[in-house]
Amino acid sequence: MAEEKKVRGVVVEFDFAVLDGSALLFDVAKKVLAGVGVDFTKKLEALHLAGGSCQGALAELFEKTGCKADAAQVARELNGAFNAAVAEKAPAAVTGAFKEFVNALVAKNVKVVVATRGDAASLGAALEGTGAVVCADASTTYGCAKWDAWMRICRANGFVDVFTAGVAGSGHAVKAALLAGLSAIAVAHEHVAYQDFGGADSVVDQLDAAAAKEILRMLKIA
Repeated sequence: MAEEKKVRGVVVEFDFAVLDGSALLFDVAKKVLAGVGVDFTKKLEALHLAGGSCQGALAELFEKTGCKADAAQVARELNGAFNAAVAEKAPAAVTGAFKEFVNALVAKNVKVVVATRGDAASLGAALEGTGAVVCADASTTYGCAKWDAWMRICRANGFVDVFTAGVAGSGHAVKAALLAGLSAIAVAHEHVAYQDFGGADSVVDQLDAAAAKEILRMLKIA
């Protein structure tokens, strides 16, 4: 019996790799936390929130700053506000360069899955005609998807980890993708440029045809 052909796939962390979601998240968090009396800074974000469970990270931050707010309630407010902001800004982030990125991969029979915490339907409309599959990501990790989110998306789309590349928008997301068994390419936006991107096959400025060529190399597709 002939060996079953494996599906080559790419999972794109849209909110943080395509959209500059890390900077957007910081702005949203700063506004939400000001409402409970916390003067939120990039240092506090890096020390207590980045890469952590939103509720647990907020509880740690509140203990450090002496804030008496309910971490679970603030986490719900923060996640809701961020998801709404992503939904508003995501369609405009679908640039011609990103469409070229998707098209170059689809042309080589690579399945491209784009994950978002925003409005999957409106993002799907913006990507219509590219062949990309848009899926809703219910992650509540601050600033990235955790390894189990990468795994869920892979399983839902019939991907085998070793034949799949993750497109990450932070050093934390790179580590999570690697932990899930994927190879990783990263987009290092200015807000997260301080993070450790070690383990990524490549770090790029944007997702375009050149980035797609790098992913094809990673997946060993001529």
